[in-house]
Amino acid sequence: MQIQILLDHYQRPRRRGALEDADVAMPGGNPGCGDVVTVYLKGAEDHEHIEDVSYEGEGCTISMAAASMLLEQVHDGDLTMDEVLQMDYNEMIEQLGRQIVASRPKCATLGLGTLKAAIRKYQKDRRLAEAGVARPDEVDFVFGEDAAEAAKKQV
Repeated sequence: MQIQILLDHYQRPRRRGALEDADVAMPGGNPGCGDVVTVYLKGAEDHEHIEDVSYEGEGCTISMAAASMLLEQVHDGDLTMDEVLQMDYNEMIEQLGRQIVASRPKCATLGLGTLKAAIRKYQKDRRLAEAGVARPDEVDFVFGEDAAEAAKKQV
């Protein structure tokens, strides 16, 4: 039965596609097998609930089906961000079917880990905005090899 559910979510994914008005677009990946997922998160007006959530990605059946199942559950369950942050990776594996995903736990939990990272970024951005601090990506910083040259041009 669990295999049929996973295949259904893989073949007919739910909550798939970019959110145009997302507050956060968080990429995540599993270098071990090449799975990639980007979670799009839109916070609700109370900044505690999730108004909308979706994903895009490519990867194995387990990672894509797990992301679909998780985001459908989060969207339909009207969960708070803190409730999602408290979700346990082992419970996610049990829900998917431990015997089925036992050899691929990183694939099975990629969506949950990426969603948690998106929520943490959303909450951090909210705290910075409330404190009147500009987000680092709103400041004109340059990092890497070209940083010194770029800084000289600005002077």
